[in-house]
Amino acid sequence: MDCGVPFCHEACPLGNLIPEWNDLVSREDWRAAADRLHATNNFPEFTGRLCPAPCEAGCVLAINQPAVTIKNVECAIADRAWEEGFAPPRPPDRLSERTVAVVGSGPTGLAAAQQLTRAGHTVTVYERDDRLGGLMRYGIPEFKMEKRHLERRLEQMLAEGTKFRTSSVVGQDIGAAELRSRCDAVVIATGATAWRELEVPGRELAGIHQAMEYLPLANRVCEGDIAVSPLCAADRHVVIVGGGDTGADCLGTAVREGAASVTQLDIYAQPGAERDEDIEPWPTYPKIYRLSAAHEEAGVLRTAPAADADARLFAASTLRFTGDADGHVRELHLVEVDAERRPLPGTGRALPADLVLLALGFSGPDRRDGLIDQLGLDLAPRGTLARGADFTTNVPGVFAAGDAARGQSLIVWAIAEGRSVAAAVDHYLTGSSRLPAPIGPYDRPMAVQ
Repeated sequence: MDCGVPFCHEACPLGNLIPEWNDLVSREDWRAAADRLHATNNFPEFTGRLCPAPCEAGCVLAINQPAVTIKNVECAIADRAWEEGFAPPRPPDRLSERTVAVVGSGPTGLAAAQQLTRAGHTVTVYERDDRLGGLMRYGIPEFKMEKRHLERRLEQMLAEGTKFRTSSVVGQDIGAAELRSRCDAVVIATGATAWRELEVPGRELAGIHQAMEYLPLANRVCEGDIAVSPLCAADRHVVIVGGGDTGADCLGTAVREGAASVTQLDIYAQPGAERDEDIEPWPTYPKIYRLSAAHEEAGVLRTAPAADADARLFAASTLRFTGDADGHVRELHLVEVDAERRPLPGTGRALPADLVLLALGFSGPDRRDGLIDQLGLDLAPRGTLARGADFTTNVPGVFAAGDAARGQSLIVWAIAEGRSVAAAVDHYLTGSSRLPAPIGPYDRPMAVQ
């Protein structure tokens, strides 16, 4: 622990006390390590599995050698905490008689709800889906995070007093204005679920779907709701357009479903294996070539369309789709591009494609449910919810946090925003707050709540 200044702590949006719990683990004091970890992170079992670990990029060792495996240590502490009973429910000592509605049960909404419940407020979480968890439930594949980890945390929150209402679309099943009128505060944490489109010829062909149409069905198979997904990739040539984590989730799912071939397209050039010190010096998070478990599996299984091809194609731009007489997609036509995304002559080719999945990210919150319009919420120029530095919107008593306001981001940012908006709401309701806020104007010394 002689790293001097712990840049890992600064690199973590949650401000996780990494050197402290690393040291405690080295001394096998797992209870104290769990306490220090939970002091800044409500759901370390989630981040320990899903976060890309910007903390490791900021590790002092990462200047010239591999970083401390912080993410693995975090996951081990979280799992040990549950095994040893170090994460019991923490209901409040007394209630404040203030009510808060949290719209959305993703990591932001759940973190905000747990913090506000522990502060003594009566909190109800509204979720549009039939199960809680948001994208963690239906967007993250089971192989990446087993849903038992989510269920265990939800049981803890129920024991603490948080209330949940599933299959409740605020703006349709419940009027947004009505909800605001009967609660002392409302937190909008609906996420950024408005997916980006690919406007190219042939997009209307059958067999071309958004990633968030495909992944939820695969998760429902794992939940036991259906036996086989209607979009199952079995024996199909699958092409995934989009080189990010969602695309990798689609790739891993398609491999498990028995696809005939799987190819993931990334419009950006393949990054190098080492950080570019001139562009991304330590301790910034570098853009380097990374392999997920899904990529490794696809490479081992040789699932690309040609024996000498890679399951991952970089600097590839989709030109158009072509189909058969029945109107079903059969080929994706692409071209290689340079750093400015300009097509390179003579590089066009076609890939067999019976199932195309678009994983191009999200532009902001979905407005189709009516929530935003019914409350009269202002939007920022990029389509996210406009808010002040204290998470307040233009509507008094309505707060916005997470991807709905920040834009598509990491789970660690989602939890940090949930904790911070909880401090802001607590301050709004009571005039002060002892809740810790990792980001925003409510920063204060960390405390376990």
